[in-house]
Amino acid sequence: MTFNDAHTAFIRLHSENRSGERRGRLERGHGHGETLFLNNVWWPLRVSFKDLHPEYEVLDWRGKSYFADFSWLPGYVKLLIEIKGYTAHVRDMDRQKYCYELNRETFLHAIGFHVISFAYDDVEQRPDLCITLLRMVLSNYQPSHAPISRAQLAEKEIIRLAIERSHSLRPLDVARHLEINHKTAVLILKRMCAKGQLLPSYGDNQERVVRYELAKEVLAYF
Repeated sequence: MTFNDAHTAFIRLHSENRSGERRGRLERGHGHGETLFLNNVWWPLRVSFKDLHPEYEVLDWRGKSYFADFSWLPGYVKLLIEIKGYTAHVRDMDRQKYCYELNRETFLHAIGFHVISFAYDDVEQRPDLCITLLRMVLSNYQPSHAPISRAQLAEKEIIRLAIERSHSLRPLDVARHLEINHKTAVLILKRMCAKGQLLPSYGDNQERVVRYELAKEVLAYF
């Protein structure tokens, strides 16, 4: 099935199951930016709209309706996705709207929703970056389709640790964090260098590696 056919069926399904303002909001709110996100980001990654809901209604702390661009509800997590254009969400926002948006996101977190936002410019011009970031988010809630080894888990955790430490770390940092010996930590770091994930940083004598830096190819996504 092509994206256009799947998208038409997706919107028709949700429209037929709604009435009143919820249906009207779908017809008015699901516009160019939301369709572009589905076409450029969600569909290439998922090739399905299963568990995805457009213009999803949530009540805020005042009991007023708030419609998120999308919600992803696979049954064990509540994820809200927003596509934010610069004009509406930054340039034309006053102090009161800014406060409300921050309070709303905090409230949504308090009632169990996770909120992530994508800039319209990235969706349009840098969809590969959005796909990578969305894949990372969804991977927190889904098991891998392929078996994952302890080595792969260790590498993923080392990348997270490097990001937390300004994209640079020492073998000692890895040994302490993973509770392994220094020799094993060095072997893992060297293997990640061979894969292009890390780059060695040498000391003053240019003979001994003292730190490891995230490679540009990895760093570009953060």
